[in-house]
Amino acid sequence: MRIKNLLKSALSLGVVCVLALSITACGGAAPKKFTVAYLPNESTEQNADARNGMAKDLSKVLGIEVVEIQSSDYNSVIEAMRTGKADMAYFGPLSFALAYERANVEPLGMKSKDGTKENATYKSVIITNAKNSDINSIADIKGKTMAFVDPNSTSGNLVPCAEIMKSFVSENLTMDDLHTNGKFFSAVSFSGTHQSGLQAVIKGDVDVAPISDQTLAAEIKNGNAKESDIKIIHSSSPIPAEPMAIRKDLPQDIKDKVKNFILTYQNKAYFENVIGAKGGKFIPCTIDDYKDIIELNKQLNK
Repeated sequence: MRIKNLLKSALSLGVVCVLALSITACGGAAPKKFTVAYLPNESTEQNADARNGMAKDLSKVLGIEVVEIQSSDYNSVIEAMRTGKADMAYFGPLSFALAYERANVEPLGMKSKDGTKENATYKSVIITNAKNSDINSIADIKGKTMAFVDPNSTSGNLVPCAEIMKSFVSENLTMDDLHTNGKFFSAVSFSGTHQSGLQAVIKGDVDVAPISDQTLAAEIKNGNAKESDIKIIHSSSPIPAEPMAIRKDLPQDIKDKVKNFILTYQNKAYFENVIGAKGGKFIPCTIDDYKDIIELNKQLNK
């Protein structure tokens, strides 16, 4: 009898272990609420209604509360995903690449201006005040004052730094050189957002700043800047568009529902006012779409 009881206990324990392993294999515990994080971006702050509209729509699909957090810097979104304080985030290409390595995230979809892969890109442009007659190209920026956006910004730091290095190849510049006062620029700062860098240029607080071409177009359209206020002195090659990404350790059914929601979402107000792509949508993407950004970051930050 004792042997039978021992066997019964062992079998019961085995079933529990199998169930536990099955749950682990399918992802972690289902969240009681689902949190979406956004990088610092004044357009997302100013269009909370459109953002909340997406949250309400997703909440209906998941059957749980969906809340949003607006970060103060790029790294805090990566950390929020890593520590489980956020479940999904709208990243820039570089911050996504870093989150992929550090925070165990996977891409759901990338922004496209018209739903095609060909238009799932944007550019980094370097701007100066239109009155700066002595700055007409990237060749003229040495010794000037610069406001990058954030260390983890793609179009506001990584790509423009690469463009500057290519334009001044004989100087063998490093990221530290470009971020240190007096090394290449007379003074360097980080504005925190693309919009803040734009306004710093317009007000004459800095000589030059990089900005996403899509953000620049949106700021001019919304009346926050005039086309005559600035001049573009350099434009980069196309950059893969921003992805929406989710934590890998969430239950598979949650991930499947969210991915289907993202790839089929068609809320015009959300795409125009929050994502900055009128008539846009999210299209499928993989980590391979960002391999060039990952490699560029490794090269510049050895």
